[in-house]
Amino acid sequence: MYRYFGELLTRGAGGVLASGATASAVDSVLPASASLLRYRGYSQAVDQDDDPNFFNMVEGFFDRGAAIVEDKLVEGLKTRETPEQKRKRVRGILKIIKPCNHVLSVNFPIKRDNGEWEMIEAYRAQHSQHRTPCKGGIRYSPDVCMDEVKALASLMTYKCAVVDVPFGGAKAGVKINPRKYSDIELEKITRRFTVELAKKGFIGPGIDVPAPDMSTGEREMSWIADTFATTMGHYDINAHACVTGKPISQGGIHGRISATGRGVFHGIENFINEAAYMSQLGMCPGFQDKTFVIQGFGNVGLHSMRYLHRNGAKCVGIGEMDGNIWNPKGIDPKELEEYKLTHGTIVGFPNATPYEGSILEAECDILIPAASEKQLTKSNAHKIKAKIIAEGANGPTTPEADRIFLERNIMVIPDMYLNAGGVTVSYFEWLKNLNHVSYGRLTFKYERDSNYHLLMSVQESLERKFGKHGGAIPIVPTSEFQERISGASEKDIVHSGLAFTMERSARQIMRTANKYNLGLDLRTAAYVNAIEKVFQVYYEAGLTFT
Repeated sequence: MYRYFGELLTRGAGGVLASGATASAVDSVLPASASLLRYRGYSQAVDQDDDPNFFNMVEGFFDRGAAIVEDKLVEGLKTRETPEQKRKRVRGILKIIKPCNHVLSVNFPIKRDNGEWEMIEAYRAQHSQHRTPCKGGIRYSPDVCMDEVKALASLMTYKCAVVDVPFGGAKAGVKINPRKYSDIELEKITRRFTVELAKKGFIGPGIDVPAPDMSTGEREMSWIADTFATTMGHYDINAHACVTGKPISQGGIHGRISATGRGVFHGIENFINEAAYMSQLGMCPGFQDKTFVIQGFGNVGLHSMRYLHRNGAKCVGIGEMDGNIWNPKGIDPKELEEYKLTHGTIVGFPNATPYEGSILEAECDILIPAASEKQLTKSNAHKIKAKIIAEGANGPTTPEADRIFLERNIMVIPDMYLNAGGVTVSYFEWLKNLNHVSYGRLTFKYERDSNYHLLMSVQESLERKFGKHGGAIPIVPTSEFQERISGASEKDIVHSGLAFTMERSARQIMRTANKYNLGLDLRTAAYVNAIEKVFQVYYEAGLTFT
């Protein structure tokens, strides 16, 4: 079905182009014309200075998707209402989906190690409760503001919908530079913020479940879980499900640390192996002989690099805030990771040379912005040499840059799909915490014994047929079967579930792009999918007190 769709798309595009059709017909297959760009609502999303308010930027992308899918939603309503009443209902629900439902702003004091007191500013935004609990990370950054957490919370709603994870969207941010605080001070801040969230009903296993984000990880999530479980969640047996991304000893799950980077790899894999899209880009399917550049060598960048490297792609450049490195022969991810752990930076890595200029504009096949938002703008969009832009970060592309990439026939794999690996595996961890048992524990022995009995049955059948004249007939399992003979481990289940989720979601995006003649506009296709799913929940649940 996956490949069949690809063949259909290729034949559809080729048939129109080869038949000498009119320009309008060609545009319907490869829609990069100015008229179609206007039809998709770019004018509403674009800031002429190309430094749009982040939340308005996300809303602009939402409006593009909503404009395309509105008529279909109206047609799909099976009610006795008039067409005008149906349209009002659809537009009403779309208005409900779009804004952020709740935003909590807190300020609290901490005592620094030197005896001074400092006020800490922090936020938590809940975009949607169409599904509960809400889900979204906590970041520590001096650039945190209310607009940013609202934008990221709204992205989380659509991201969860795209990959069919039943959560609403949320996000939190603490306005600090974590490098300027000691571990003791960071623990104080994290625990106090947890209490503030709990006091206001912004954290809980069935209410709102945070996760790691920029400058936070297992350690901070463990502090959050412990604080909630020993205070507001003291009587809740599911208290440790209040947060995901925890260490294994605290109820975490194998594979969570690498989940976002692994999801980035699977997302790229699903599109780069699709011949229809690669033919539009003038590239051959597969990772072999493909080069890639990563901006941001954090958790997402590192693990994306690892999996791409293992599958035959070559990393030629890495960019960080303090410098860029370049090696056209390839950079080994393990060597670079060890160098950064030792030196605290990638600058000076012996197996690469410094790269002057913007690493985003370097020569490569795949560009992975995995740092922060609004990195690709109209000022550098014309200079990008990559044919595939894989958004590992949230919101790295402005609407104006997105339009330019479409005009230049560059494929952008959108953030709301590509970096959804983290929330997908967080969902698995949350379910594990609610079930109070690790995946596979109840079936390991049964599956191992069943497989050995199967091998014995095959051996006995062969011996009955051919006899034992030359001795017992050996049945030797292959190395692949031997590895799986005891059944799936927790890590196996997580990796398999993530790969399936990313593949299924990619197929949905491809079908939507084909259905609405969106060509390479995968972002709009992803938003259309998300809007349809969230709309369906609101519509079927009904609206009360209106």
